[in-house]
Amino acid sequence: MSRQDTAPGASAAVGAALYGLATRAARRLPRDMSLTSAATLATLDRTGPRRITDLAAVEGVTQPSMTALVRVLEESGLVERRGDASDKRVTLVCLTEAGAAYVRTRRQAGVHAFERLIDKLTGEEIEALVAALRALRHLAELESQDRDGSRQ
Repeated sequence: MSRQDTAPGASAAVGAALYGLATRAARRLPRDMSLTSAATLATLDRTGPRRITDLAAVEGVTQPSMTALVRVLEESGLVERRGDASDKRVTLVCLTEAGAAYVRTRRQAGVHAFERLIDKLTGEEIEALVAALRALRHLAELESQDRDGSRQ
């Protein structure tokens, strides 16, 4: 099916469904830390060490707010600050092994929650989701590129 063959409003309908699913999934996550803290850890897991100013821009918060958040994550043992070998004036925020383990555990809990829901679908509905996997993965790549590229 070409883009021209798609029903008018299909992008909006799919976008609304995905947004609704994502927001409901976010509400079901454990409340052991703020969404911004969890998102910051996930960003560090995905992109590697970053400057505080970069993290603030990517997560959409002020630099002082990110500094405070990093301090809390550091005190919790989830991140650490390291010097940048290429520029001794720069400090990078890095995920610790405990932070990486936290991200993996949280991600796996989310996967299991969706697995339980998917198991309640009909075989035809599951096949439709499997058929959409390539597009969903591409959509995630595009979102990641947009997030990491346009906000730096």
